[in-house]
Amino acid sequence: MGQFMVFTDVSIVNLALPSIQDGLGMSDVSLNYIVTAYATVLGGFLLLGGRLADTFGRRRMIQIGFTIFAVASLTSGLAESGTMLIASRAFQGFGAAMITPAALAILTNTFADGPERNKALGVWGSLSGIASIVGVILGGVFADSIGWEWIFWINVPIGLGAALLAPRILPESRAEQRGQFDTLGAATLTASLLLLIFTLGEATTVGWDTFRTIGSLVGVVLLLTAFLVIEAKVKSPMMPLRIFRLKTMRVANFSAVLVFGTFSALFFFASLFMQDVFGYSPLKAGFAYVPLAFSVAAGAGIASGLVAKVAARSVVAMGLVLTVTGLVLLWRAPAGGSYVVDLLGPFILLGLGCGMVFVTLQIAAFVGVSDEEAGLGAGLINTSQEAGGALGLAVVATIAYNGMGAELAAANGDPNLVTKAYEAANHDAFLSGAVLGLVALLVVVFLMPRGKPATATPSPAAQQDQEPAAQAVLAADTDR
Repeated sequence: MGQFMVFTDVSIVNLALPSIQDGLGMSDVSLNYIVTAYATVLGGFLLLGGRLADTFGRRRMIQIGFTIFAVASLTSGLAESGTMLIASRAFQGFGAAMITPAALAILTNTFADGPERNKALGVWGSLSGIASIVGVILGGVFADSIGWEWIFWINVPIGLGAALLAPRILPESRAEQRGQFDTLGAATLTASLLLLIFTLGEATTVGWDTFRTIGSLVGVVLLLTAFLVIEAKVKSPMMPLRIFRLKTMRVANFSAVLVFGTFSALFFFASLFMQDVFGYSPLKAGFAYVPLAFSVAAGAGIASGLVAKVAARSVVAMGLVLTVTGLVLLWRAPAGGSYVVDLLGPFILLGLGCGMVFVTLQIAAFVGVSDEEAGLGAGLINTSQEAGGALGLAVVATIAYNGMGAELAAANGDPNLVTKAYEAANHDAFLSGAVLGLVALLVVVFLMPRGKPATATPSPAAQQDQEPAAQAVLAADTDR
């Protein structure tokens, strides 16, 4: 429920933005912050949320997260100004950052490593893709019928209900050995992630070569450097640096940055492509995603079964091949084409690839991570996804929109030429996304370990000095 709600709210505002703009009298510039406020705070606080869950209790943090999310959703729907709505969306993002790593840590602690956990992560992964697409559809339906406020109010009973039910359903868990909380490390890391994700989101608008962008990126480097120095010296670090000795976990997180950069650009530009080039209404574009949602669920199910039999490296590679193929087909889709001929096939391939890759990387990200640091592992993989999504979209959008202004000006309002300009920009985006996916494929093929895993999970003490499953693939025998 938590994963579905968090991912639905990533996309639910997209088709409702025009209605929100009319209702609150917001400018085009401020409208963008309804999306970025949520995504920036979510990405910036994920690692902190994961560490808080390990320290103070994962069930407790998921209850706190649900409550914050529900209250922020209520104030979002009641907002009478753009400023109030943007602030409420930021608090929604904070609540989501408490929910996601705690939920994933509870899941990995509840289900034993092997087929059971793989199936659970398959459900988790499929919900993420389905929720993102359901969000697009619900946003269009609510905005066109009962009002945009309901895209937020629908979360209130769900969030409060989940917070109340959690003690009856979820086991409590936390790290057994807890030292003093690393406040300074938490502050520097969270500040660096907030600044990084916000800067990447703004770079497309303000430019990469501006003082604002360059200065912000320098600030990110300084904050991250300070964080690493702090972590090397404190007794109870927020992120023990030894965790990066785990090779499979390292590669999974690095791959997630590239993969989610690809998928973020895909979903953003596919929506624009259907509306600007194929002439779909927002609602029709939302429903056009339905086959993709079912394909994500199918891909997640396939992956959760395959990783018990073959190497994770092979499953991720298969998923990325499907993804790159789908993007290349979209790159060749002509303006005014047919949905069945030009979009349906690529969407099915992309959904299968998305489900297979997402689930397998989630599993890989926990290889060798102790139960005590499950929240940290969950925070890391989710942060890699958020940062990768922001980076990928910023880079691909910069490439796609390069020179588009001049083309639109030269079109002089001619509908055919305007459509051609949008077609060229979206084609550049799909090709750039395919290249990004190809880079991710090469990283997985050449860097992800390919041997068979151990059949038992090493003790936390052993994990400090070794790389358990670093030479592993996550594929377990049926005996495991």
